[in-house]
Amino acid sequence: MIELDLQCASDGVVPQETELKRWCELALRQRTADSELTIRLVDEPEGRELNRTWRQKDYATNVLSFPADLPDGPDGVPLLDIPLLGDLVICVPVVEREAAEQGKPLSAHWAHLVIHGCLHLLGYDHIDNDEAQEMEDLERQLLAELGHADPYADE
Repeated sequence: MIELDLQCASDGVVPQETELKRWCELALRQRTADSELTIRLVDEPEGRELNRTWRQKDYATNVLSFPADLPDGPDGVPLLDIPLLGDLVICVPVVEREAAEQGKPLSAHWAHLVIHGCLHLLGYDHIDNDEAQEMEDLERQLLAELGHADPYADE
C-alpha cells in the first residue's frame, strides 16, 4: 500500500491526486513493503531555491528527489521500522514548459517525472551510463504500460 501526502504550493494546473498515486504505485510496485512519500508541487521560486540549496544549481528543475535518510543501528539494521521513502518536489511551471517544448502530452510528461522521481527514491540513478540505461529502460517500460511513448526517443 502507498500512502501519499500531497502538498500543492502552486497556482498551476496539476494532475489529480488519484493520477499521481497511480503513477507512484506503478513505479514502486517492485517494492513489496508499504511505502509513504510526499509529493510537493511548487512554483519556480521555491523550485529554484531548493535546487540551489541542495544541488548548487541556480535554476528551477522539473523534479527533485529527497530519499528518506533513516538511521541504522550499529548492526546495520534500521533503528526505525517505518515505510518512509522520502519526498518528491515537482516544479509545475517547468513541467508545463518542458512538455510544450518537447511536444509531449502534458499527462505523459507528468507520469514520466513522477515515475522518474520515485525510482530515485528506490535508489536508481543516472550518474554513469550503465545506471542511466537501466533507469531509462525501466521508465520506458512503465510508461509504455500507461500507453505513453518513449520519453527519451528524441535524445
